[in-house]
Amino acid sequence: MTITANWAAEAGQSISATTRAEPRNVSELVGFTLARLGVGHVFGVVGSGNFAVTNALRAAGVPYTAARHEGGAATMADAYGRMSGKVGVVSTHQGCGLSNAITGIGEAAKSRTAMIVVTADTAASAVRSNFRIDQDGLARSVGAVAERVHSVDSAVADTVRAYRKAVNERRTVVLSLPTDIQAAAVSGVVIPREQLPPAQKVVASDGAVGQLAELIRSARRPVFVVGRGGRGARAEVSALAEASGALLATSAVAHGLFHGEPYSLGISGGFSSPFTARTIADADLIVAWGCALNMWTMRHGSLIGPGAKVVQVDLEDSALGANRAIDLGVLGDVAETAKAVVGRLHDMGHSVTGLRTGVMAQQIAAHARWNSEVTEDLSTEDSIDPRVLSRELDRILPAQRIVAVDSGNFMGYPSAYLSVPDEFGFCFTQAFQAIGLGLYTAIGAAKARPDRLPVLGAGDGGFLMSISELETVVRERIPLVAIVYNDSSYGAEVHHFDASDKDLEVVKFPMTDIAAIARGYGASAVTVRSVADLEAVKSWLDGPRTNPLVIDARIASDGGSWWLAEAFKGH
Repeated sequence: MTITANWAAEAGQSISATTRAEPRNVSELVGFTLARLGVGHVFGVVGSGNFAVTNALRAAGVPYTAARHEGGAATMADAYGRMSGKVGVVSTHQGCGLSNAITGIGEAAKSRTAMIVVTADTAASAVRSNFRIDQDGLARSVGAVAERVHSVDSAVADTVRAYRKAVNERRTVVLSLPTDIQAAAVSGVVIPREQLPPAQKVVASDGAVGQLAELIRSARRPVFVVGRGGRGARAEVSALAEASGALLATSAVAHGLFHGEPYSLGISGGFSSPFTARTIADADLIVAWGCALNMWTMRHGSLIGPGAKVVQVDLEDSALGANRAIDLGVLGDVAETAKAVVGRLHDMGHSVTGLRTGVMAQQIAAHARWNSEVTEDLSTEDSIDPRVLSRELDRILPAQRIVAVDSGNFMGYPSAYLSVPDEFGFCFTQAFQAIGLGLYTAIGAAKARPDRLPVLGAGDGGFLMSISELETVVRERIPLVAIVYNDSSYGAEVHHFDASDKDLEVVKFPMTDIAAIARGYGASAVTVRSVADLEAVKSWLDGPRTNPLVIDARIASDGGSWWLAEAFKGH
C-alpha cells in the first residue's frame, strides 16, 4: 500500500517524532497502522473522543465519509466491505457514539463482515463519566469481537491483532481507544512493514473430497447452492457444475454470482421463482458451498426433497449441519474443494449426465426469474402494482448497477425483479432483519463501486427512519436512484397479522409526500402512480446525474408479498 507524503517514515523502520508529519501520539499511530495494513474507507460521526484518530486515518490517505448518524456509518462501512473486498472502518465517539452504531455493528457481526469499529473509550480513571459504559460487553452482545488498545507500547500490536482477527476470521471487531492512552506521546515505535499476508486456505481432507465426488457421481439431479462464503469461487464452482451436470443457485447475499450462466436458477429461497423452487426441491443432491442452509435459503426445509442428499462445504466446523441435518460435511475452502473434486471426478472417469440439457436451459431462460412470470396487474387509478413498477425499472435502469435492499414487505420486488451484473451488484444487509438500513447500505456500496449506478429499494417506513442520510447522498454527490415502495405503513405487519382495522392503526400512517421531503434535501424526486410517470426517471438518467433521484412510488396493495408467509414462519 502506498502511504501519502504526510507520513515520512519508511515501512518497518522506527518512527521518531522529528516532524509533525509523523505520528505524535497513540491516536495518530493507530490511524497510521490501520492505513498501512490496508483499510479501504472510514465512515463516522466525529466527536471529541474520535477526532484525532479520524483525522489520522485521513492524513494517512484513507478516504472519509461523514455520516449524520453512527448507525448509518456502521452499515455504510459494512456495505463498503462487502462490495469492495477491503476492510471498512467505523469511527465513533465513546459511549453514546458507540451505542448509536450498535444495530449496524450487529448486522455486520451476524453477517461475518470483516470490519473494524474504531471507538473512543473513557479513561480508566473516569469512573463517573456520563460516557462510561461497558463497551466490550456491548460489542460482544451483538456478536462482535471486543479488542482495545492497552498501552503506548502495545498500541501497534493491539491494532494489528484487531485487523488480523477481522480479516482472517471474518469478524467485526470493536477496537476501543481509551482517551488517556490516545493522547500519550509516541517515539521510536516500529510500524508494520506492509499489509499482512493472506490467511492460509483450509484444505479439505482427501477422504472428504472422495466422498463428495462419489455423491456427485451417483446423483442424477444435482443442484449447487452457493452462499456468501463462495462469492470468490465462481470459476471453480462453475467448472465443477459443468463437470457434474449440476445446476447453480445462490443464497440472497450471493445474488448475481452466476449472472449470464445458462444453467443458473437464480436465488434459492423466498425470492425463488416458482420454477426455481420446484427444480431445487426436485434435486436428489444439494451441495451448499459456503452457504448456511438457513430457513431463508431453504424455505424452512421445503426446498429439500424427502430423498435428497445434502452436503455442506464450509471453512468452519461449527457451521456444518448448524441449521439442518446433512449427509456430509466438508471442512475446506470452497474454491480449493471444488477444484479437488473436479480432479477426483476426472480420475473416476465420470461421464456428465445431470440436468444440463438444452430443454433445461430453455426452461431456465423462460422461467427462472420473476420478471418472466405473468401476474395480474393490481394497479389502480392512484397506485402502481409493485411488480409492474419493478419490471419497468429493471428495463429502464442501466445494467451496470449496484442494488441495495432495505427490509420490509416490499423487499422481494427489488431483490427478485432487478437484475444485477455480478455478485458485486447486490448488497443485502438483512442478517439482523432490521428495517432502515437500506439507505446506509446504498451509500457504502456506492463508495465501493463508483463505476456503477447505485439503486436502493426501500419501503416508506425504512426510508423515513434513515432519511437524515439523504443529506449525505446529496453532499457526496452520489447519483443514487432510491425507489421507495410507499404504502404508508409497515406493510409486513399489516399483511401478517389477522387483526381488525383498529388494531392495525399502530402500523398505518397518513400518506407522506416523500418526494417533497427529498427535494428539501436537494435531491431530484418524482411521484409515481403509473408507468407513464416513469418518464421522469428516463429524463434524470439522460441528465448529468449530479444529485440523487428519489422515486416516491405509491404502490397498490399486494395482499402480502409471496415471500412474506415464508419469512414469518421463523418469527
